[in-house]
Amino acid sequence: MATTFTTPGHAGAAPRGRAPASSETWHHLRLGLAWAVMLAIIGILFWYGLPYYRLSIEDRPSSDLHRILRPTGYLGLKLGMFGTALFCTLFLYPLRKAWKWLGRMGKTKHWLDFHILVGITAPILVTFHASFKLGGLIGIAYWIMIAVSLSGFIGRYIYAQIPRSMNAVQLSMDELETQAIELTEALSKQSMFELDELTPLLEVPTAEDVRKMGLGALFVSLIKLDLKRPFMVSHLRRRVLTGWEKVTTLGGLRSSSHYELEAIVDAVRKMSWLHSKMAFLDRTQQVFHLWHVVHRPFSYSFAVIVLIHIGIAVSMGYF
Repeated sequence: MATTFTTPGHAGAAPRGRAPASSETWHHLRLGLAWAVMLAIIGILFWYGLPYYRLSIEDRPSSDLHRILRPTGYLGLKLGMFGTALFCTLFLYPLRKAWKWLGRMGKTKHWLDFHILVGITAPILVTFHASFKLGGLIGIAYWIMIAVSLSGFIGRYIYAQIPRSMNAVQLSMDELETQAIELTEALSKQSMFELDELTPLLEVPTAEDVRKMGLGALFVSLIKLDLKRPFMVSHLRRRVLTGWEKVTTLGGLRSSSHYELEAIVDAVRKMSWLHSKMAFLDRTQQVFHLWHVVHRPFSYSFAVIVLIHIGIAVSMGYF
């Protein structure tokens, strides 16, 4: 009699495609719409202003677009105001920890997704506001803002390396080990693959090796593990799929229609993820704390310089 493999916590799950819309679904829709709007605005600005931005500084005053797109122009000034306002909203994310009423609004990871979106959009809008002239005080502020944005990408990646529950509470090593034991027991019951076939996916540096790594080596090791995981998973799928199924799944990179195969693949992927997070947990926590120490001063220094810039602009009658 055939048995059906199910991953821990997934027994009795609804068939794929029939699950009701969740908060995650609506979040992804909102986030996707926000990205689409942001890209559309940037695309329109670039298309409209390209003839002006390609001109030399000396030739720009003779352009019909100069009164509109120069930093103090009709649109240029509004772009600066909008970009600065967006950047200020970035401070709402750390304020959630201090203001309980704000912390109760939405999930931390949802806030972080929009925090990243705004962190990318604001520098681009400020670039258009400056009409790609980045000298003087505003140039200093601009490059500080770029440093803040780039460090945000790094911070988001480090944040993803620290395992958390659905409500964003950080998981302890004991909780991770419990999950690993459950997955090991589940994988030992399946008969589709020999356990030694799954071993390459579960190989990660030991915690002792990770502690000896420098910061650069740590990031390289993490990125290599994250990049190779989908290809090793696709190799498992190809051992089971037929010729045409290999084509429709892009060589096993996409999910197949085999429920039991996908349940095993999901368990192995989670097991690989857990092994990686357990090995790197102590170091990623340390690096994330260090990142906070670096990221916040950049943000605050940018805010101070922008206030000085706005004060100068107001005193000179640009507003």
